Amino acid sequence: MSDHPAMRRAADAAIAYRRDIASAQTTPVADYAAMLTAFAGPVPESGGDPDAIIAELIDKATPGIRASTGPRFFGWVIGNSHPTGVAADWLTSAWGQNGGNLIAAPAASAVEKVAADWLLDLLHLPAASSVGFVTGATVANFVCLAAARSEMLARAGWDVEADGMFGAPPVEVVIGADAHATVYSGLKYLGLGAKRVKIVESNASGRMIAGDFERVLKACTGPVIAIAQAGQINTGACDRFAEIAPIAKQAGAWLHVDGAFGLWAQASPEKAHLTAGVEAADSWATDGHKWLQTPYDCGFAIVRDAEAHRRAMAISASYLPPAEGAERDPSAYVPELSRRARGFATWAMIRQLGREGIAHMVECHSEIARHMGERLADEAGIELVAPVELNQFMVRFGNSDDLTLATVRQVQDDAVAFIGSAQWRGQWVMRVSVTSIATTMAEADVTVDAVIDAWRRVRG
Repeated sequence: MSDHPAMRRAADAAIAYRRDIASAQTTPVADYAAMLTAFAGPVPESGGDPDAIIAELIDKATPGIRASTGPRFFGWVIGNSHPTGVAADWLTSAWGQNGGNLIAAPAASAVEKVAADWLLDLLHLPAASSVGFVTGATVANFVCLAAARSEMLARAGWDVEADGMFGAPPVEVVIGADAHATVYSGLKYLGLGAKRVKIVESNASGRMIAGDFERVLKACTGPVIAIAQAGQINTGACDRFAEIAPIAKQAGAWLHVDGAFGLWAQASPEKAHLTAGVEAADSWATDGHKWLQTPYDCGFAIVRDAEAHRRAMAISASYLPPAEGAERDPSAYVPELSRRARGFATWAMIRQLGREGIAHMVECHSEIARHMGERLADEAGIELVAPVELNQFMVRFGNSDDLTLATVRQVQDDAVAFIGSAQWRGQWVMRVSVTSIATTMAEADVTVDAVIDAWRRVRG
């Protein structure tokens, strides 16, 4: 076993996959039913040879691997899982480090501290903010909102960590009409209720209207959590933080920003105007496995008030050695005690791209999205639904739900590129996300040609 042939086979297969997918002309994928048939069977009665098991896994799974690391994947806001981050993640798994505390994982804890400081610098957020390394923006929103709940109830004289929500002063939540579903998940998890929110009107791009935000806040009584957005999932639009942050502060509300991908505009001199004023918020959620190109799973919960963050998340037990003095306790900012050491891949990707590389990537993807949107809109029967502001845009075909969905299906069947559908303002659209570092302008043009060809065949 000293040579670990199974690990060598896995590494060889992974390298070959990434090499081949980068140049594949089409990337058809077997469906779920086929994959279930391939893997289904009774529980094995006895163990097997590791090398043979990995070989079988590769053989069975490969036909159903979606080409999300390829250069023509536009289906969701998914990064490339950059090879440098993947390599760091391989080591993370091989090292088997639990990122829970300094003594159990000194290297993992140290690299997480450094990566956290780098993130705050890159995103131009308050340097004293705390950062929790979580699975993604869903949990990052949850963690930030937990800190918000803790602090807002503490100001009202209620210890929610000790006494729970029964009998607590009601917390009012103010949120934009086009907020992402994961924010509502966090509200459900925290007992704040997904249906109790007060909705702020948004404009045609999904951006909160500052005047209505002020109106809704003035009608609130008691503790208030306001939720804004950097990067609307369909349009890429960011709320006007320079306008809404002072309003929230005047009202005494905690302002949280769901910035799963759009917060990275902060790292770009060309695009930072879209998020101007976001640093005045109280908490921010963002992903690493989107624009930072880390492997899954990687997200960041960032909170201005580190004490509120720790109060909401810290886990203590006699067998867990606490951090000494001013050292950062990695378990104090996340809901998991046992977790993979996400700091290694984060550190590696920031080291790989650097400040200039991250800025260039954000700007390049935004330019690619603008170019794709304009080219598609030049074709008869294709409508660009909203202005392209960042890396997201939508198009509609023949002003028809049926024709739009048929075109999406045709593009997916052709498998030159992968693009999905979404609903916007009650109508179906094709939604394009430009988030992979593997995507070039040339690959974007190949994709546009494929979409236009599919549309012409659907239209007849």
